[in-house]
Amino acid sequence: MNQPTQALEHASVRQYCKALRMPVLGANFVRLSEQAIKEQRSHIGYLEALLAMEAEERDRHAIQKRIRDAKLPRLKTLEEFDFNQARQIPAAKIRELAEGGYIERAEPVVFMGECGTGKTHLSTGLCVAACRQKRRARFTTAANLVNELVEARQQNAVKRVLARWLRYDVIVLDEVGYVPLADIGAEFLFQVIAERAERAALIVTTNLPFSEWTQVFPNPRLCKALLDRITDRAHIIETGIESYRFRRTLEVRQKKKGS
Repeated sequence: MNQPTQALEHASVRQYCKALRMPVLGANFVRLSEQAIKEQRSHIGYLEALLAMEAEERDRHAIQKRIRDAKLPRLKTLEEFDFNQARQIPAAKIRELAEGGYIERAEPVVFMGECGTGKTHLSTGLCVAACRQKRRARFTTAANLVNELVEARQQNAVKRVLARWLRYDVIVLDEVGYVPLADIGAEFLFQVIAERAERAALIVTTNLPFSEWTQVFPNPRLCKALLDRITDRAHIIETGIESYRFRRTLEVRQKKKGS
């Protein structure tokens, strides 16, 4: 085949790939065809390699989109968490949760401990793991979720907002207990949690033991009902009282002084 004809064929293939929205295939079909010739691969083998490359890239983009849509405060993974610095946290249990079985079974996960003990990092890591499994996940704080629902109430849109929160496979509800909630806020939070109970997974982080939740939810009946929904079949992981983040900062400073 002469060069002008080959160039026209390549241009035509690239045009088809663009129309079909297959940019990876369009960018790699020539290179892979040369490789297939060298390796004496069949036409089907060559096609399989092209489609696999395109599928892998689409999966990568889909995961990136899910992570963006999760609205994480910072991108932190479980691989980055130093379990050697937080030995009270069961690493094997966290890795088991990362496999996603709790999502399929709609089981809650509760991280309980003082500030700086890794609660948000671990919950974010589980959120990222869920996104990698092509699940819809969303991260929010208890205060932000309540504020969103209060605003929705003013616009007569509570039902629509609640339905949207129910569609997520996993919700991370961070910082429960940091800010006391008014009655309407506590009721909205209960609605979200109750709607998801036994239907979809929920991850909660809190700095308060359950016995002190009445400080945040002053209505004792509502508090009891809320705890009943959260703790039923839950994986409760205590992250401790010593700040992992503070200790890490001290270690960095000491290293700088010693260098």
